[in-house]
Amino acid sequence: QVQLVESGGGLVQAGGSLRLSCAASGRDFSTYVMAWFRQAPGKEREFVAGISWTGDTAYYVESVKGRFTISRDNAKNTVYLQMNSLKPEDTAVYYCSGSSRRSIVRSSSLYNHWGQGTQVTVSS
Repeated sequence: QVQLVESGGGLVQAGGSLRLSCAASGRDFSTYVMAWFRQAPGKEREFVAGISWTGDTAYYVESVKGRFTISRDNAKNTVYLQMNSLKPEDTAVYYCSGSSRRSIVRSSSLYNHWGQGTQVTVSS
């Protein structure tokens, strides 16, 4: 069983940066594919970025490529999302998630562990 706790959200001006962290408890973290999703008001939850359990493969939604970077530190049971050049359209609640699948998937229904979410607000 894996429990996830996000931190690092907040209010930032357009063009600014934030770094989200997701601390995991449980011994299986290093074997899980990890991902960040986000959900804006009135919209469906959206895949943002995913990283393999080894950390050597990452996928991103097109709208954040070149601006966001996902990484993980299995020794610290933590996954990160570095967000640069933030835009107002990045405003959402960001969720950390984990999947026991062996490859990165983009569907939220395939992730069986979720954090409580952290709010990111980007002002124009």
